[in-house]
Amino acid sequence: MTISTRTIEYPADGLTMTGHLALPAGTDHRPAVLLGPEGTGLSDVERRRADALAELGYIALAFDLHGGRYLGDPEEMLARCMPLLADPDRMRGIGHAALDVLRAEPRTDPDRIAAIGYGTGGIIALELGRDGVDLRAIGTVNGLATGRPGEAARIRCPVWAGVGSEDPIMSAEQRNAFATEMQTAGVDWRLTLYGGAQHAFHHPPVDHTVRPGIAHHPLHAERAWRDILDLLTECLPVTENPPSPSPATR
Repeated sequence: MTISTRTIEYPADGLTMTGHLALPAGTDHRPAVLLGPEGTGLSDVERRRADALAELGYIALAFDLHGGRYLGDPEEMLARCMPLLADPDRMRGIGHAALDVLRAEPRTDPDRIAAIGYGTGGIIALELGRDGVDLRAIGTVNGLATGRPGEAARIRCPVWAGVGSEDPIMSAEQRNAFATEMQTAGVDWRLTLYGGAQHAFHHPPVDHTVRPGIAHHPLHAERAWRDILDLLTECLPVTENPPSPSPATR
């Protein structure tokens, strides 16, 4: 399917964010997906994923975290992300700003939106659900932070989460806390554990220093992408369903 893309600037968190919007051919209303990046920020990896979703018939917005910057230095990334992850209201503000951009696209069906994300972007997707946003699905890969007490009960859609079994950042204790939160809140939730995978296993290798415990796992990266597509097929189907783009580089 032929797609079109454009860069969109919008304000959030005191910064000018730079998102990547991908649209399928045509003029009709379409279901839409909000896509959040790892803590390093928006890169071509997420842009390609948004493009792949547009090829499947979705309106897709890969949103920004750091005002157009990609934070390849781990210390700089942590200095920016740790305070952000400790502040649900800031995360929700970033998520709502991007969601407003996606909803403002004339072809977006405002009643058919899902939010998926990786790491920090996935936690932001969860925070939108905890804030009561009307979403059709939430998907998060290696982003399992629990929210404020009781707020998960506001989640009104299925939640799928994927994490590596050897992820030192998303520990077994954190996985169990997430599962308890979702179950106590009565959420329709699933947790997929990818055996042998570490943190950010879905992300292709990068040419900069990474934190210990981060490693690409090509096989599980393919599987996680298919799991996300299965979630969208179940909860946010499109009228047309062309063959899936290869997830190898998504």
